[in-house]
Amino acid sequence: MINWRIIWKIIGQLLVIEAGMMALCMLLSFLYQEDDTPAFFIAVVATIVGACVMHYAGRGSSNTMYRRDSFLVVTLVWVIFSFFGAIPFVASGYVSSPTDAFFETISGFTTTGASLIDDVERLPHALLFWRSLTQWVGGLGIVFFTVATLPSLVGGSVKVFSAEATGPMRVKMHPRLSTTGRWIWGIYSTLTLVCAACFYLEGMGLFDCINYAMTVTATGGFATHNSSTGYFHNPAIDYTAIAFMFLCGSSFTLLYTTLFKRKFREFFRNSEFRLYLGMVVVCTVAIMGVLMVRCDYGISDAFRSSLFQVVSFLTTTGVFNDDAGQWPHITWVVLSVCMFVGGCAGSTSGGFKCIRAVMLWEIVRNEFRRLLHPNAVLPVRVGSTTVSYSHQLSLFAFLVMYISLSMVTYFIMIISDVDSTNAITIALSCASNVGPTLGLEIGPTMSWNVLPDLVKWLLSLLMLMGRLEILSVVVLFTPSFWRDK
Repeated sequence: MINWRIIWKIIGQLLVIEAGMMALCMLLSFLYQEDDTPAFFIAVVATIVGACVMHYAGRGSSNTMYRRDSFLVVTLVWVIFSFFGAIPFVASGYVSSPTDAFFETISGFTTTGASLIDDVERLPHALLFWRSLTQWVGGLGIVFFTVATLPSLVGGSVKVFSAEATGPMRVKMHPRLSTTGRWIWGIYSTLTLVCAACFYLEGMGLFDCINYAMTVTATGGFATHNSSTGYFHNPAIDYTAIAFMFLCGSSFTLLYTTLFKRKFREFFRNSEFRLYLGMVVVCTVAIMGVLMVRCDYGISDAFRSSLFQVVSFLTTTGVFNDDAGQWPHITWVVLSVCMFVGGCAGSTSGGFKCIRAVMLWEIVRNEFRRLLHPNAVLPVRVGSTTVSYSHQLSLFAFLVMYISLSMVTYFIMIISDVDSTNAITIALSCASNVGPTLGLEIGPTMSWNVLPDLVKWLLSLLMLMGRLEILSVVVLFTPSFWRDK
């Protein structure tokens, strides 16, 4: 039976944190003396009222949480956070439709970065900062953020972390999850601060460098300018963004091992990281060659543009310094592969994950060996770790659901008069939490505002499923979830 009281109690406590985040934006709006201060005041009050209602509903709850409760609480937290997070957009009048406001907010929290706002430069500073803040908090996870900072607020935190974490296998750096959380958030915060400092030294204004640092390290993609990092026309900024996207698309556990335990060889011994790095190199060289031959790019421009887009799509960040929608279609195929695979497990990036690609390759290779040696015992190994049979089954279940949901979304968009190229890349973009898409109507530099409302709600659900590893959300729609003890 679902323990509803503990679920409402946890959500109520987490909403207090969201209200605090909005209060920070309200203070920023007041300092800039812009017209969205009342909107954030309304949002703060509404969120606190919601928190009180939830807390009252959860009064007298026990601290016992089962695995079923953890899946439900994580999904509800992301939906409810997005619901209250949409209030500033609607209350300020800058986004008139509640559907658009919810889409924008859940796109932020899931670090997808798809936007329905045609001209982000008309937004006041506080709303721009709120968009970036949703991505930064959502980068490692809303509940995981709380586990790291205020572990006493979340009962059964290990189960909740498992329901929200990315990747097929969980690796802990410390026996206590809260300590692991603090280490990971410490690395994440340090990378954000260093990234902001680099951007500032390279000519960005203070407000821009903070916002771009948050969205780049979150591999989210929201920008304060319509042309993203291309606005600055600065190669140094582009290469800085590439470096931090790449770092945040790799495993934070691997970063911890390398930086704090000084095991630098672990980077190149790790099979997942080798695939990740190899994809960057191969895809960059392939696109670079196409740009030089067919688009008359110079060597330096071709290298920078191709490397930037490959890393942006592979890490599912979605910032851009060039319009890949205008490139030859063969480059779209390469970028779509990057979009599908995604970054490493335990990072802020989305997608299928490189670790799953490595596992899949090992399974396929073992099947070829089994054809020649039917009686051989062939364990699936990723590095020094033997992948259990249950993890292998989970891998195939994830792949089937990923493809199935993308195809269902694709067909619904086709029925809704979205053209075929945009439909398939939009579906992949949302399932992988990438943000930009490839097409002529809705390209990497365009907003998604032309989509029908029904499609926007469907994509909002797909973004949530993609961020929470699909199966954690899909299980809520199975009868056995609600029926079984």
